[in-house]
Amino acid sequence: MEKIVYWILQTRWRKLGVIMIVLMALGGAVMMLPTKLVLAKMLPGKSANTFTIYIDTPTNSSIGQTAAVAQCVGKHLKREKAVTDIETYLGQGAPLDYAGLVKGSDFKRMKYQAEIVVNLTDKHTREEPSYMMVHRIRPEIQEECTAVVPGTTIKFIEMPSGPPTLATIVIELYGKDPVLRRKTAERIADILNKTPGLVDVDVMQDTIFTKYELVPDKEKILRSALSVEQVNNILYLAFKGMPIAVKNTRNQQDQIPIFVRLSEKTHRFRHDSKEALEAKLSSLKLMNRMGMMIPVKEVVNVEAVSSSPTIFRKNLRDMVTITAECDMVSQVYPLLDARDRMLKELTDEFNVTKDPGISTYMFDLHLKDKQNGEKMLLRWDGEMKVTLDTFRDLGGAFIAALVLMFLLMVVYYKSFALSGIVLAGSFLSIIGVIAGHWVTDKIQLYFTDTNFFLTATSLIGFISLMGISARSSLLLIDFSRALIANGMEQKKAIAVATATRAKPIMLTAVAIILGSLLLATDPIFGGLGVALIFGSMAATLVSLFFIPVLMDNSEAMHWVKRDQEQKEREAHAKRGEA
Repeated sequence: MEKIVYWILQTRWRKLGVIMIVLMALGGAVMMLPTKLVLAKMLPGKSANTFTIYIDTPTNSSIGQTAAVAQCVGKHLKREKAVTDIETYLGQGAPLDYAGLVKGSDFKRMKYQAEIVVNLTDKHTREEPSYMMVHRIRPEIQEECTAVVPGTTIKFIEMPSGPPTLATIVIELYGKDPVLRRKTAERIADILNKTPGLVDVDVMQDTIFTKYELVPDKEKILRSALSVEQVNNILYLAFKGMPIAVKNTRNQQDQIPIFVRLSEKTHRFRHDSKEALEAKLSSLKLMNRMGMMIPVKEVVNVEAVSSSPTIFRKNLRDMVTITAECDMVSQVYPLLDARDRMLKELTDEFNVTKDPGISTYMFDLHLKDKQNGEKMLLRWDGEMKVTLDTFRDLGGAFIAALVLMFLLMVVYYKSFALSGIVLAGSFLSIIGVIAGHWVTDKIQLYFTDTNFFLTATSLIGFISLMGISARSSLLLIDFSRALIANGMEQKKAIAVATATRAKPIMLTAVAIILGSLLLATDPIFGGLGVALIFGSMAATLVSLFFIPVLMDNSEAMHWVKRDQEQKEREAHAKRGEA
């Protein structure tokens, strides 16, 4: 090691060659991110023992139609050997779990909503992870079961490995015009459906449908010798039901009401139309005061009106939410792809402008209708926002750590150059972190056909490596300065210091690598383990070959000899005076 380092330091071209190799490695590692050789994601998917299926039929669907869709889904799930049991909740949400806390499961009360909880065998006893099972069965179930009731949305909700969000990708569309807002939301959902990697696209708004109101005609009722109360009672009795009497019992103090209504078969319509409702009313007859039977249709008007959808607001602004999930891919790249599509396709109707500046909402789009000037805001939220916030905070922590380390080194060495050398050794471990994720990704793709992502835990590993890398650089610098102060030639001193400290530096790296091997197999903290393993390798190589080159080119190393000579002259002068 001493001979190799001393040979490198002998000529300027050899030192320049080492610097160029390191810079090329750094540039190649960093370019792996924009070229998608290494994919970034907040946290990878994890295998669990359960997942949930959300069913949303059109707003005007009956509980029977929702049950038909749920039965179709259940039929498919029964074919899976890994499924131990399923629980179906019609017209309500399942008991709250980690994912349901923010997805509003507890607020589901409508007849067009249902949830199916799927329980699987233990993840340690089956080969297929839960996220791979969802990836496989999702298209099959959605293709067949959404056709049972047209307009149905079926979403597969897995337990999040990180902070729970409403969905992986959430788009909030703000605007005052409800018609324009609804139309634009449908266009955005269509763009998301066309984007590769996005599934379970859903527009969180009620379906506008035609409903029929039964309005009693008071004038006709009076002429028919009937009463308005009589007409109202028969309508309630026929379609909704009402208590008509009470029953006393010895077991209870209160009277028990007797509730009566027409049977399900009797008040069911053959088809959804005004004529079918009028035909049903014609079969209902009331006896007036003269004993004549009057058809209800003669005294009741049927009026077709549009339904009133629920109004959603956030921060006192009307909005509609569009959600989508990512299927085995990071949310970053489908989001950028969908955003580019929106910038192209929405320009036919809107003037689209991007959000100025770099902030948490830098992906937002501002839409202005070309005809009436109506403005809308398209804001991205969900796991993407959490990812941006997390990476921003970790980046800020990394920069703060670099600045504090630099200031501490300046105080210790009284040299900006040596402090910069220490920081260079710490930062260049990023080469091993990114390259290690690329290698691990290729290995994992070969065995499992799934990607290995650069995650938030990977950045935590990179930040934790800074102290270890800085320690190696400090060992070399201090030992080299001590040898130079004792009279050894600079290049020789650096080579001897590198060879002497190579063993503890390498033993430290080996200890980190062996300690991180088990961590690298964890589905969530695997990025942390890979960052520590390959980052330690890169930091070791940088410390043993690149740091000596920088030290030899630093003027601060020359000052050591001069400072030592100055101290000796001052000591000799004091002895002479004495």
